[in-house]
Parts: sequence; structure tokens; C-alpha cells
Amino acid sequence: MQTWTTFDLSGVEPEEGAPAEDRLISGNPTFRSWNVEEAEGGIYAGIWEATPGKWRIVYDEWEYFHVLSGRSIVTEDGGDARELVAGDRMILRPGFRGTWEVLETTRKDYVIRLPIG
Repeated sequence: MQTWTTFDLSGVEPEEGAPAEDRLISGNPTFRSWNVEEAEGGIYAGIWEATPGKWRIVYDEWEYFHVLSGRSIVTEDGGDARELVAGDRMILRPGFRGTWEVLETTRKDYVIRLPIG
């Protein structure tokens, strides 16, 4: 068994989606996700892309991501807005609540760990 993988998207069909209607604030954003890893313990890794719009986000999971392209603003409820551009990295921890606004189609790679239990 191979014990490594790359973020090669060839042959990986993207999952398509959008924010839930009750979380949508503005625009008509759509998502595409290419999951390249699903490991034991609820760990996922891949590429995510979203088109412009704004929606509420609520995190039960832990996520590290690196913005590959585009421009977005992440704002925590009661906190400061953080503009994200290519090269920026961020960790969102369980309990994060706020908004994600895509100003220019944004693509990121990610590693997510679902809550244990």
C-alpha cells in the first residue's frame, strides 16, 4: 500500500454544491470540492473552489487551508474581518462562527479533521 498521495486532480470528479439557503447572505455562490484523501479518524484533504457571494459559516470541525487563488474575506462574529489572497494560510477551529465572502473566485487546498466522538 502506498503511504503518500499528491493533490493530483486528474480523475477526481468534483462534488458540487452551494451554501444552504438559510445561510446565504448575498450573491449566488457555488462550490466545487475535489477530495483527494479520506483517512481514518475523520481526516479529509483536497481542493475547494467557490464563486462570488457571501454566506454564514459555522465550524464543528478543525480546518487548515492555504489560498491558491482569488480573494475572500472571512469574518468571525464579533471579530475583525480578514482578507485572504493567494499565499495566505489560516486555521479555523471548532466553534468558529462568522461569514465567508468570496470577492473573486477563490480556490484553496485544505485539511479537515472532524470532531472525535
